[in-house]
Amino acid sequence: MIELTGGKQPLTLDNPVMCSAGTVGFGPEYGKLIDLSRLGGIVTNPITFRPRKAAGGTRVIPLDSGVLVHSGLPNPGIMRAVRDYAPAWKLSPCPIIIHLAATAPDELARCVGALEGREGIAAIELGMSDDATHRDIKLMFNAVQQHTELPILVRVCLYNAAQLAQAAQDAGAGAVVVAAPPRGTARDPLTGAMVGGRLYGPWLKPLAIRAVGQAVHSVQIPVIGCGGIHNPDDAREFLSVGAKAIQLDSIVWVRPEMVEIIARNLGGLERTRASGALADEWKPGMGETAAMRAQILASPPPKPPVAPSNLPK
Repeated sequence: MIELTGGKQPLTLDNPVMCSAGTVGFGPEYGKLIDLSRLGGIVTNPITFRPRKAAGGTRVIPLDSGVLVHSGLPNPGIMRAVRDYAPAWKLSPCPIIIHLAATAPDELARCVGALEGREGIAAIELGMSDDATHRDIKLMFNAVQQHTELPILVRVCLYNAAQLAQAAQDAGAGAVVVAAPPRGTARDPLTGAMVGGRLYGPWLKPLAIRAVGQAVHSVQIPVIGCGGIHNPDDAREFLSVGAKAIQLDSIVWVRPEMVEIIARNLGGLERTRASGALADEWKPGMGETAAMRAQILASPPPKPPVAPSNLPK
């Protein structure tokens, strides 16, 4: 059990593994590919007050070591999102964290108003723009905080994560997510046009781990790590530098089955130590539930072996 935030309605997770914003839709879409009950939570696609259409032209460009995605943040707007997905949020097998794109304070306030009282919503994640300042974070955070008692996470960009994490803490955030995928530009091999978008891939992990470590040392609130995680070892490296939990992104698209493997590994559900595993990856008793331990304790001790009667005296 991991308590990520305090307050009247603390965000508590059974597992430190979540799916990040923009990877699994608005709630139930990936339920047939991933056992969502294995996860600590899922973060919805970014939602804005008004509907937004998908970006025109090429939206996905494969790279040598990852992918560039130019989506345009398509979403139905907060009113339709609540209408279409609130029933699924209520029945979700894991906590739902609503990601709100920080567009303008008044729009954020209206988004939060539409979410208030909806069952199944565990927290709000506030997605800050790449050029957000300390003042921007405070304004956006206050607009959300004034209209909800739900825990509020703040997701910041990669390259000045430590400074922005400090700004999020000063504003009153319960936790900070480090970090949103960085932006880049690549040539579309089909049209020849240069396309800008967010970058994903294993190559991002060393940069993200460094940013997470810097943020951990600059704030007292929990830090959630994200970026380039593609296997359990990657995830554990984020925890080793102080992250309280992690969010998965591109691995959800390329190998959705790996999401459950990572969740099982970090959640202590693997009972045996894999050959070559690091010392901090396993300990006796990992994977034992309370019921299993109770059954072991209730079992009678094994009887000592009885010596055969025909042995010579």
